Order: sequence, then C-alpha cells, then structure tokens
Amino acid sequence: MAFDGSSIIVVAIFGVFLVNLTSSLVLAKGPCQFPAIFNFGDSNSDTGGLSAAFGQAPPPNGMSYFGHPAGRYCDGRLVIDFLAESLGLPYLSAFLDSLGTNFTYGANFATAGSTIRPQNTTLHQSGFSPISLNVQFYEFHDFHVRSQIVRKRGGVYETILPKEEDFSSALYTFDIGQNDLTSGYFLNMSVDEVKAYVPDDIYDVGGRYFWIHNTGPVGCLPYVMERIPVLAGQIDRYGCASPFNEVAQFFNHGLKKTVQQLRKDLPHAAITYVDVYSVKYSLISQGRNHGFNQPLRTCCGHGGKYNYNKNLGCGGKVHKQGKDVLVAAPCQDPSTHVNWDGVHFTEAANRYIFERIVDGSFSDPPHPLNMACYRN
Repeated sequence: MAFDGSSIIVVAIFGVFLVNLTSSLVLAKGPCQFPAIFNFGDSNSDTGGLSAAFGQAPPPNGMSYFGHPAGRYCDGRLVIDFLAESLGLPYLSAFLDSLGTNFTYGANFATAGSTIRPQNTTLHQSGFSPISLNVQFYEFHDFHVRSQIVRKRGGVYETILPKEEDFSSALYTFDIGQNDLTSGYFLNMSVDEVKAYVPDDIYDVGGRYFWIHNTGPVGCLPYVMERIPVLAGQIDRYGCASPFNEVAQFFNHGLKKTVQQLRKDLPHAAITYVDVYSVKYSLISQGRNHGFNQPLRTCCGHGGKYNYNKNLGCGGKVHKQGKDVLVAAPCQDPSTHVNWDGVHFTEAANRYIFERIVDGSFSDPPHPLNMACYRN
C-alpha cells in the first residue's frame, strides 16, 4: 500500500520521537522501574482530555468508582488506570486539564474520539476529535521542553513536573486506531474502502520502552451494529458483525508487521505489542462464563436492540411537562455488563482486560508489564 501524506506525518513525528527519547536499556533483570507513563490514544484511555477541551463527561459516568464524573467515558476506571496502579503510579492527569493537575509521574495526551489520521471535520460535525495523534505528539513535544524550563524555577514546580531523566526511562503507551475505522464507516465507505484508508505504516515508533495495544473488535460495539446495517449472514455466532471485525484484524495485522520491522530498525527500543483484540473478543464471546450476563447490551442507554440510541446517549434526558426527565439511565449493576454506553467498556470489563494482559499472556514478546523495558 502506498504512503500518503498522513502516513508520512506519522513517520516524521516518531522520527523526532526517537531523537528526543534515547537512553541505555536497563541491564539488571529485575522488574522495570518506570518513573512515569506518557499515554497517547482515544477514549479507551482518555482520563479527561476531551472533557477539559469540550466539556465534562456527564453523570452517570464515574458512578462505580469515583462517585462522580472523572473525565472518563466509563462508570469507573479504564485499562490505563489499572496499568498505572500496577506500576505503583498515580492515575494519569490529562495534559489538557489545567485544574489541580500533577504531572510528576507522566501525562495523558489521549482524547476521546481521536484518530491516527488528522480529521477534516469538527467534533460537532463528525463526533471525532480534532486532537489526532500528530497533535498529541506536538503537545507532548511542547510539554517535554517547557516542563523543564518551568521546573527550573524550583519550589512547587519541582513537585508537579517530571525530571528530565524520567522522559527517557518512562513507559510510553498507545491505544488508538478504532476511530480511524469507524470514521470511515460513518462516511458510508465500504469495507474495502476502509481497508484502503488504513495507513500502511500505522506507527513509526521510536524511543525506548513502548507498550502498544492493537484495536478491539469494533463489530461487537452497539454503536457500530446499531448504526450500520449488516446482513444476517454477516453476524457471527456471538452476535458481532464479522465484516467490521475483519477490518479491525486487517488493521492489527498491519500494526504488528510495523512493530516487527521497527524492532529491526530501532535495535535499542523495547516494543511490546499487546493483542487486546483477542482479549476483548473472548470477553464478549465467553462473557457469561465470567459473570457478564449482558456481553453485547449497553448498560447505560435507551431503546433499541442493544439499549443504544445515537441521539440519546448515556445520561440523556428529554423535556416533558416542563421538566427534564432522565431516560438514558444506567443499569442497576454495571459489573454484569461488558459495554457501558454503546461505545466504551465498563470498569468491570476494563479490569478483566487488564488482568489478562498484565502477565504478558497476550504480548509479543511475552513479557509482563513490569518487564516491558527488556528486549528479546
């Protein structure tokens, strides 16, 4: 597949990333000591970026753990939250959130609705964020430089900003790509056209320690299945739309090939490829065996086969007799559902996913998270 302008941008971005983030690999074979995490992605790992830029994720988001909206499109914690917990680090503050933030242990550049490729529409028009991967990198680059200028002022700045050396020994995590697929579908593109829309070089990753998630089975998400018609014969035995999952697997195949090539091109980088697709599909297809009685039906929504309505999302209200009435209410027990709002997973599902990937069972190379600083 030929390079296009967007692919060249991504390659150039991470070429700079490699220059900025160089350090020697840890020689000892004990657990890795990551002083910080820098995360890039979409709503699967957004801890408040979109909320800071475009308004808070409304109630009942956050109800199961935080007790209030916490910038996450979920009833509680995300996989990135469990990842930080397991490394003994605080939850990541969103880079765009200027209120009460502490970046000592890293920063989160992910925003809900983000894509790898830059969007040519507004958030209002398409539902996809203008803060694409290249913008997230520009934010990171600015943060890297300016945080050290500000930190030198001393005082409180030394306690809320990372040390220079932490950038080269931090863990860099990526979870992005799902919206590149669905943005194509919602523009009435065919499956073949969406395949052609996937960049040949999805990431050209530099740096040292990288933990990269592939994209999940989008054909099992209510907001895709409800909005895009498929034939009965295209629904698999578990109720998912096979054509959309096939494109996700095509995307993931390209990502894995790129990672394999990058290991050759960047011999000093430790790059872990994590197959979250398999974990998520197993969770949905075998959900009832793990206590998830509703593997496809949305917990927080209203109407339709999947309890999902694109015009009345989670927490949605209608005006009746002079009052706002909540109609898109959450289910009684989100822990029995895989899907939270038609697009995102519940905290219980996120915990399940994290517990399956943390030990390296779905990683290439098969290193656990706390050994992700080592190369094969």
